[in-house]
Amino acid sequence: MKAITRRKYGSPEVLHFSEVDAPTPGPGKLLLKVAAASVNPYDWHFLRGEPYLLRLMFGFFTPKQKGLGADVAGTVVGIGEGAEGFAIGDEVFGWGEETFAEYALAKATSVAHKPKAMEFESASSLPCAGITALQALRDKAKIQPGQHVLINGAAGGVGTLAVQIAKSFGASVTGVCSAASADLVRSLGADDVVDYVSEDFSKGPRTFDVVLDLVGNRSLRAYRRAAGREGVVVLAGGSKGKWFAPMKLIAKAILQDRFVPQRLETLMANIGTVDLDVLSQLVISGDLTPVIQETFSLSATASAVALVEAGHVHGKVVVRI
Repeated sequence: MKAITRRKYGSPEVLHFSEVDAPTPGPGKLLLKVAAASVNPYDWHFLRGEPYLLRLMFGFFTPKQKGLGADVAGTVVGIGEGAEGFAIGDEVFGWGEETFAEYALAKATSVAHKPKAMEFESASSLPCAGITALQALRDKAKIQPGQHVLINGAAGGVGTLAVQIAKSFGASVTGVCSAASADLVRSLGADDVVDYVSEDFSKGPRTFDVVLDLVGNRSLRAYRRAAGREGVVVLAGGSKGKWFAPMKLIAKAILQDRFVPQRLETLMANIGTVDLDVLSQLVISGDLTPVIQETFSLSATASAVALVEAGHVHGKVVVRI
């Protein structure tokens, strides 16, 4: 089969369009014929092995896994022992292994049935970004109807979904983005838009019940100020850096949470069938529509990853197999 591989950590230039053996589904896993796979910041972090602490898990000098990619949508063509709930021919979406390939493995507990009316490309853009937005707002912020929610990074992959999910909960949404993205964010349901270039949302008179940060471009004190004394701050993004930069805000939030009036929450998304089904229902009801900026062929995956790493993507970037 054709797949994207690499032999070392580095920039997207180290990726190769290769011929490799198709994987075999082990216990609890499904073999998928991949139709589409979307790109996440996770992918370029994993590609570069940054922050370097990642290498303690994934290989210090060279990566243990030669492939890349996790978000996936495709068709079940093989079922491992004990993998329940799916049959050959089922169309699914979720979290897989090395999904920039013609075939990929996925745990049966990490995928769900794809809504029939939903294109594979759109379905592949949902798992990581959609689950992050859902769990940040529902589980961490415990969002309630009528609350005022600020989303920092509202035009990105997670942000475009978070705006719509917050609105589905009955919240009033303020999106922080560039002026060029304002019309998009408003079209997704945002009640107000703040241009981060000309306005600092943390220094204005307004405060918010929930501040969801997906960028990591402000200090923790700034996010706390925006949340007022009784608000909640949810950190679900991070800045770039080879060592600790992406984790500084998270570490500070964990240390300060019990000593400040605001509730400080951090998030590591847990992708599973139950919440993927929740996203499906939001799509079916019309409350959630993925935004896809650009679609690439499998052979052009390196360009897709480079585009996401460069930042300022509207919604998601998808690789069509």
